[in-house]
Amino acid sequence: MTDNSLFARFVALVGGAAVAVRHAGDGPRPPAYGTAPTIPGPKPQGKIPTLKMPTAMGWQGDHKPTAAPGLKVNAFAKGLTHPRNIYLLPNGDVLVAESMGEEGKPSTVFDHAMHATMKRARASGTSPNRIILLRDADGDGMAEERHTLIEGVRQPFGIALIGSTLYVGASDAVLAYPYEAGATRITAPGRKLMDLIPGGHWTRNLIASADGSKLYVAVGSLSNIGDHGMAAEENRACIHELDLASGQSRIFAGGLRNPVGMAWEPVGGMLWTVVNERDGLGDETPPTT
Repeated sequence: MTDNSLFARFVALVGGAAVAVRHAGDGPRPPAYGTAPTIPGPKPQGKIPTLKMPTAMGWQGDHKPTAAPGLKVNAFAKGLTHPRNIYLLPNGDVLVAESMGEEGKPSTVFDHAMHATMKRARASGTSPNRIILLRDADGDGMAEERHTLIEGVRQPFGIALIGSTLYVGASDAVLAYPYEAGATRITAPGRKLMDLIPGGHWTRNLIASADGSKLYVAVGSLSNIGDHGMAAEENRACIHELDLASGQSRIFAGGLRNPVGMAWEPVGGMLWTVVNERDGLGDETPPTT
């Protein structure tokens, strides 16, 4: 075992101990879900940043998650390599972006802690860099066909189909591919529509406007909170609006540390997003200051 591996384990153990100490004596916690969830009260942050991260386990044997009454859950597809995002095509095919964070070189104790945590969750390493097509031909809820639709794209995440063009949000660019309904392979190279800077928060979510004339591209910050200066965060921590006719883009919304999920609110037509805010402030709720 390398010195780096030993250090990463040590940092992970220290972080786990900090979480345990932080919640010692909490007792049973009421459920934080439903129509009236009980949200835990804030706790002051200690000197050691705490971060709880589940260990990736996968489904064990024939075990299935317990669904609500009247519903059932089954594995649509197994054996995928870090499936990070899914997109449903009009014909029922399911696209899966297989990608993960690239391993960096941690320099601080906090960096090492984050690195060890991401490795334990199997969220960083050698990214598969491909989009898989899954097809349930007989409608039984399980994909009988699996094809590599696109490969060789740096950390693909966002996917959007407009007409006969499939758009992919890679960590370094927004790409456009020709698409034919039912196709199981795209060999044409992606046409670059917009350059993006990789690194940091790398997921580039995409969503199209109702009329299909624009794409909205979510780009997270480079670091936790301006760790490398604000110049390094230019054109990041925001959502870009990309006009597909002119190829011009503008910042549609800024000050969003790491926007990932986007959706159109059905009544007013406003763009909603989910933002992952600062790390290292403690788990569950931000601390008081």
